[in-house]
Amino acid sequence: MIIDCHTHAFPDHLAARALASIESGGGDARHVLDGTVGNLLKSMDQAGIDKSLMLNIATKPDRFAPILKFCSAARCDRIIPFPSVHPDDPELKSHLKTIRAEGFLGIKLHPYYQDFLFDEERLFPLYASLVEEGLFLAAHTGYDISFGKIEKCCPERIIRVLDRFPGLKLMTTHLGAWNDYAEVRRWLIGRPIYLEISCASQCIPPAEIKDIIEKHGPQYVLFGSDSPWVAQEETLTGLRSLGLSPDILAMIEGNNARRFFGL
Repeated sequence: MIIDCHTHAFPDHLAARALASIESGGGDARHVLDGTVGNLLKSMDQAGIDKSLMLNIATKPDRFAPILKFCSAARCDRIIPFPSVHPDDPELKSHLKTIRAEGFLGIKLHPYYQDFLFDEERLFPLYASLVEEGLFLAAHTGYDISFGKIEKCCPERIIRVLDRFPGLKLMTTHLGAWNDYAEVRRWLIGRPIYLEISCASQCIPPAEIKDIIEKHGPQYVLFGSDSPWVAQEETLTGLRSLGLSPDILAMIEGNNARRFFGL
């Protein structure tokens, strides 16, 4: 089974506007799919991907309800949606209970689009509630292509949070911290922290990606593409070209995700 642990999609009537808004924010992000669930499923068929985690971001507290509704509509055997809450949501705790009660695995947070530092104290009640509810956290980690070198979720901040909330079930995206791989080596390598691989090839050569995977421990590495910004087939081909053993590839392509998320 091949599982893409990092994709995005939007309601059909909003997809074009959402992609245009993100691309107008700066950086070099350009979509390769049209941002709809239907197009994501076609991409999965083309790449031979069985399941995709579809990650959502609540850019404002009042986005919780429409995102939850969209996730409920999009959920199927192949699409596993992660809703989202905003750190400033006054009903955050009850909304996390709703997410859990409705059978979703977890949420997505993005320090740049939601404007927070990963280890600031106002996030602590959110992390505590995630642990209490047994929900997973998929977090954007490292820098962001649209925001330049603004540091909000570096590896050191990640460790501070995990030290305080050891029960937090965290997936770090972009191989631990996008475009901050010296700090990934310093703080994350060798710890039992799940690293999802999307977009690392934008910043470092394949040999360095392979070295980080092997030194970290491939049992803690997950396949992800960040579709619709990167083609799923392209990321999968890149992973398979690293020269990893078939056993390690099987772990990263799906076995680790099945174990971690209980799929």
